[in-house]
Amino acid sequence: MTTARHVVFGTGAIGLATYDALRRRGETVRLVNRSGHAPVPDDVEVVGGDARDAAFTTAAARGASVVYQTLNPPYTQWTAQFPALQAGVLAAAEAAGARLVSMENVYMYGRPNGQPLTEDRAYAAHTTKGQLRARMARELLAAHQAGRVEVAIGRASDYFGPRGGAQSNLGDRVVPAALAGTTASVLGDPDQPHTYTYVPDIGEGLATLGGHADAPGEVWHLPNDPDTKTTRQLVDVIYQHAGHPRGKLRAMPALVLRVLGLANPTLRELVEMQYQFAEPFIVDSSKIATKLGVHATPADQALLHTLNAYRAQP
Repeated sequence: MTTARHVVFGTGAIGLATYDALRRRGETVRLVNRSGHAPVPDDVEVVGGDARDAAFTTAAARGASVVYQTLNPPYTQWTAQFPALQAGVLAAAEAAGARLVSMENVYMYGRPNGQPLTEDRAYAAHTTKGQLRARMARELLAAHQAGRVEVAIGRASDYFGPRGGAQSNLGDRVVPAALAGTTASVLGDPDQPHTYTYVPDIGEGLATLGGHADAPGEVWHLPNDPDTKTTRQLVDVIYQHAGHPRGKLRAMPALVLRVLGLANPTLRELVEMQYQFAEPFIVDSSKIATKLGVHATPADQALLHTLNAYRAQP
């Protein structure tokens, strides 16, 4: 393997956004995934293997100064796979003496109960996936506090943007419909204010956590546009950029999701998370803006970039 200062585990939307941000900085990057293939230039090293195998991850991260954990197993396999994947990447960072930057979501907080989510919020998850996320976060912070490895954690809300695809509520169910002038569908109540995090801003935030002296030992909410809008308002912006005056929108409430989940395991896993769309769900990212100088792309601009990325696809 060639020498790479930064090693990114995972080549989904977040891993590739992190790679993009690091390459803009002129950094050398090695990508690690299961297949050994990724949509990157030929001069970028991509290593394939099972990240649950600590011997493999240790070899893949040898020589790294910073290791990024952006792996995300299938939603139906979180309990079975996620802790082992994190343990493999943690072992790799520890063996290399590298900083570990871990990508997380905000499930561990549970219901917002009328308050914006901030990094000092207690973990009060009532869901299986939220409780799992809480255990995994505590494991990483304990490793940092024990002096085993430097850890910085970045957390994002529901994401959107280039490569967001079917996993984004503002992705495959919305943008192609806007381009075609047909009806889009979204999860939950579209008239509740909801924070969405732009994928390139996630990559920029994680790359910053990899290099900033003040990042380790902290949780950081990755940059969000502070002007939080409802899902419907954001869908309207997408349709307007596509040349239509308003969005055509069909909401998928929790009851419909439960029925569809009888035949679709992935949709079944989404049911317990629908509390996020039942009230205002606002994720405050003022900490990373104030302390590290990382700011969100304005939502209108980010949605236009997202639409153009779909336009450019074959």
